[in-house]
Amino acid sequence: MRRVIILGSTGSIGVQALDVIAANRDRFEVVGLTAGTNADALAGQAAAFGVADTALGAEDSVALIESVAADVVLNGITGSVGLRPTLAALRSGATLALANKESLIVGGELVTDAAAPGQIVPVDSEHSAIAQALASGTAAEVQRLVLTASGGPFRGFTREQLAAVTPQQALAHPTWDMGLVVTTNSATLVNKGLEVIEAHHLFGVDYDHIDVTVHPQSIVHSMVEFVDGSTMAQASPPDMRLPISLGLDWPHRVAGVGRPLDWTTVQNWTFEPLDSEAFPAVELAKRVGRLGATFPAVFNAANEQAVEAFHANAIAFLDILDIVTEVVDRHEPLEMTLEGVLEAERWARVQADAAVTARA
Repeated sequence: MRRVIILGSTGSIGVQALDVIAANRDRFEVVGLTAGTNADALAGQAAAFGVADTALGAEDSVALIESVAADVVLNGITGSVGLRPTLAALRSGATLALANKESLIVGGELVTDAAAPGQIVPVDSEHSAIAQALASGTAAEVQRLVLTASGGPFRGFTREQLAAVTPQQALAHPTWDMGLVVTTNSATLVNKGLEVIEAHHLFGVDYDHIDVTVHPQSIVHSMVEFVDGSTMAQASPPDMRLPISLGLDWPHRVAGVGRPLDWTTVQNWTFEPLDSEAFPAVELAKRVGRLGATFPAVFNAANEQAVEAFHANAIAFLDILDIVTEVVDRHEPLEMTLEGVLEAERWARVQADAAVTARA
């Protein structure tokens, strides 16, 4: 029986994790739940699973982690506010099932240095796929990581066509049901850029050996290429409950958590090169990742501000990446401490807001 704390339990990841646990009560026990602001939904979940320890907000989540013993902490919080809970979970000694990519991206070595070998298990479908594929060889035999991207709602658009897209169109993701920021990041490909940085930290692979390919069917979730020319791919219908279940009990699989592919029907899987001119986010993310220090924190924070401005109709779609690039270009790196990361984020948000105002 694995004792589980779920951070962000009322969000998409948290709700699906509870679905997995509800179907496997003999395997998992929920001992703690936290949410951002949705107190009513949190109370309902606590009653349904018999959970006494709950918290609202990131700071109270840290206190809960420190006071409740758990085998697994699933961090499903959205945004860099998840950094403190990530560090608290690692300090506790529990396995960290990480769906909050931002905490690893902005925290960088703060997070990796705090983690014991194997303590972080990725929950993002792409990184879970890579972790599964890596079982086919040794670290020294890895040649390349290939992250797949659906291409979002604007796959095939030129830069000129992207200039006129609306917030409503940006939220019409063809495959996944996600929140406002993550869905918009999928439309700009910022999400894939963040995942490239995350893959670098999780698996220790250089940015020159991490590629992105557009795979609109979202069946192959990512791939690992080995030195002998073999490529191992993890394929399954898009369903986050599969990587969530692996995060809860890595490396063991939970029977029946997802449906398999139907090999009795005709299927066509396509792979396309990424159009870096129309979607420069991945190349910008690689540049930011190579710079290291507090640059990824600035990249992420500036993007969050620009996305908010886009949905407030204050800027156009293409302005999002233009603003992020401007802020990154002006940044002078700070010391890589928790305080330095948080200060870099504050600075980036102020700079991004000023760039939005300048476009008004």
